[in-house]
Amino acid sequence: MDRIEDIQYEGQPALRLHCASGSTAIIMHQGGQVVSWQTPDGTERLYRSALADFSGQSAIRGGIPVCWPQFAAQGRLPKHGLVRTRPWSVAERRAENGYALATLALSDDEASRAAWPYAFELELSVLLEESRLSLELEVVNSGYGPFVFTAALHTYLAVSEVEEIRLEGLANSEFRDKTQGDALRRDTGDHLGIEAETDRIYRDVGNALLLRDRGRHLAIHAEGFPDVVVWNPWETRCRELPDMADGDFRRMLCVEAAAAAQPVELAAGESWLGRQTLMVL
Repeated sequence: MDRIEDIQYEGQPALRLHCASGSTAIIMHQGGQVVSWQTPDGTERLYRSALADFSGQSAIRGGIPVCWPQFAAQGRLPKHGLVRTRPWSVAERRAENGYALATLALSDDEASRAAWPYAFELELSVLLEESRLSLELEVVNSGYGPFVFTAALHTYLAVSEVEEIRLEGLANSEFRDKTQGDALRRDTGDHLGIEAETDRIYRDVGNALLLRDRGRHLAIHAEGFPDVVVWNPWETRCRELPDMADGDFRRMLCVEAAAAAQPVELAAGESWLGRQTLMVL
């Protein structure tokens, strides 16, 4: 039966989406963050750290955090922006005909304006189907002047063994390599493999990606988000993260739909949409 229920997850309010096919997803009110996506065979498709902090005081390590209005440390705001720890409200829920759809919303308030003096409205829609999960982020400038932002759906994918994956679809794309002082490079291989710390922003990626993980294939498609971020902390950086077990870098790979290479300028009264769709093949 297709349905959406209110639950407590790790002591915090959340929604659980169910499809009659057996697929499920969990969305936290905190940050509007998807923290679980299971396909009908019971396989968890998203990585979440067993050491993740669910106190509400810091971002939850794993799942799909929403980074906005700043990606990473590309500005004066806290890393990845303002919305990952803020409580979102449920604006809509619908479950029928083989899908479940929930929309969460967030708008500016006194606290957000103290850090970033602009009026905004955000909506995050999460659509769950049998073998597909789709997230759509809408940004509305509800103020009287323009603002600029960078953003990402910081998707932590669960993998069997990161050294054995193949990520296809990035050939000939330019990227900034953060591990090499933001050097501008071009990907010349037919696939990307992970053999060391990886932190790249691929610019203007127009095609879908395919993640091959042993016998499992995952298609990754973005609309509105022009860029793709690929991140894995590897051994040394992973040990420096207090909310991630030392060996967990082997179990995850972030493949993020992003608008990071060039900020988006949004005029007063205008809106912007970005979407990422994950499909098990």
